[in-house]
Amino acid sequence: MAYSGEIDKQKQAADVMARELKREGLELTHLIGPQTEHKYHPDTKLELDRRIDSIVARGRDPLPRTIKFTTWTLRYNQMRWVTVDALAQHWEQARVEAEIKDATTVQVKTQNVTALTLTMPPGLCPLDLARKPTVVLDEQRLEAAPVMSDHSWTAHFSKRNGKWLPIDKPEEGLAKRHGLQGPIDDAFLSSFVMVRPTGKPQHERIGAWAHNELQHALTQWRGMFRGEARIKDDTTITDTDIAHSNLILWGDPANNKLLARILDKLPIRWDAQTLKIGDQSFPANQHAPILIYPNPLNPQRYVVLNSGFTFREADYLTNARQVPRLPDWAVVDVSVPPDPRLPGRVAAANFFGERWEWLPVQAR
Repeated sequence: MAYSGEIDKQKQAADVMARELKREGLELTHLIGPQTEHKYHPDTKLELDRRIDSIVARGRDPLPRTIKFTTWTLRYNQMRWVTVDALAQHWEQARVEAEIKDATTVQVKTQNVTALTLTMPPGLCPLDLARKPTVVLDEQRLEAAPVMSDHSWTAHFSKRNGKWLPIDKPEEGLAKRHGLQGPIDDAFLSSFVMVRPTGKPQHERIGAWAHNELQHALTQWRGMFRGEARIKDDTTITDTDIAHSNLILWGDPANNKLLARILDKLPIRWDAQTLKIGDQSFPANQHAPILIYPNPLNPQRYVVLNSGFTFREADYLTNARQVPRLPDWAVVDVSVPPDPRLPGRVAAANFFGERWEWLPVQAR
């Protein structure tokens, strides 16, 4: 259900919702305030309130028997009793349609999903736990995991070589998963520390660029999110910082001691002569990397090189534009000054694959 004023320019947003819902076989109830701009029409608001009150009175179904879930990223990976644990490819549409058919059978159809978990909490699970439930997953009949002691029901599944298998728990290792899937901006959705370099940079131009971008990131964080970003010198980062926070490393391997410590475990090669990204090389006196990657010192957290959130001043007019502007990594040509859109000329950029591996470089 949506409301719009008839002559409100933002009515177009609800019109887009209606169009997209129709493609899914759903109808949007769109209440229109006659000859009204960006505000509620008093008569239409009464009808809107009546409909909302009736929904509230009915209440939410704590365990719907049918789930239809779509996502493009593991950042948003759960709907009720369905959790998507891995994708075949990020930023391609992933879908799960799941239904509790009867007391012993759950049917699931997937698209672009390679691992998932089904969880039904105690007191709500409609399955007959005295019998082993069957999950029909993309037409494969699979026996579910054992019943947990608190009478809840949980089952994990992984797709290998095109076949689904029941597993004891979600797989570990270097792979994209919820909260560890990028892109760069994802590091700023939880605890982070800006790590300031204390040494001498390999090249003064790169050092000056990184210093200015750090100051820009601190200023913009304060302006956009009304808080002070935590910042520490590279020599003062503690085990607690590493354990509990994403680390935003500024500078290069010569002037940032923490970056130098983990450089050989990052998927780049960077010395005074060359910055190598995948199979492409760039002069190190003119180019700097921006990157997000699982922290080699604590793979449950991120490390980020030389970037705050990636939207800039050109996107401040409306929050509809305040979305990630760079993928998992980029190479910046610092000979081109930063502007309200970018931190310099983006010479190459791309996402990592599902196991944080290199994908073909998109040169620019």
